[in-house]
Amino acid sequence: MSVTQYYATGKRKTAIARVWMSPGEGKVIVNNKKAEEYFTVPSLLLFIKQPLETVNLSDKFDIRANIAGGGYASQASALRHGIAKGLLEVDATHRIALKKKGLITRDSREKERKKPGQKGARKKFQFSKR
Repeated sequence: MSVTQYYATGKRKTAIARVWMSPGEGKVIVNNKKAEEYFTVPSLLLFIKQPLETVNLSDKFDIRANIAGGGYASQASALRHGIAKGLLEVDATHRIALKKKGLITRDSREKERKKPGQKGARKKFQFSKR
């Protein structure tokens, strides 16, 4: 007996989430921990489940994810992006609802590199005339 499984990759800054979705009762496992244990901030848990709630499938899929890189907020955003892309694999008609909420679009903002001879990416050393 084979269980249908859907795979998607979500990205944000330097965080990458590999997401596997299978029919189930709504369990979310991140890096072999429950999502509640991994993401201790309650707002991040709501943020993760946003794509599922948008298409009314919050208790229909079990989600298993491996996340690497970035901080907790960036990882949560990568996971949200991966779940949204996984829902498109499940049913392409979800695209309209997910696109309207901006869940399919990858947030591509990354940290700008530090330039040589400067204090930071944009900040310069203070100019001294004398």
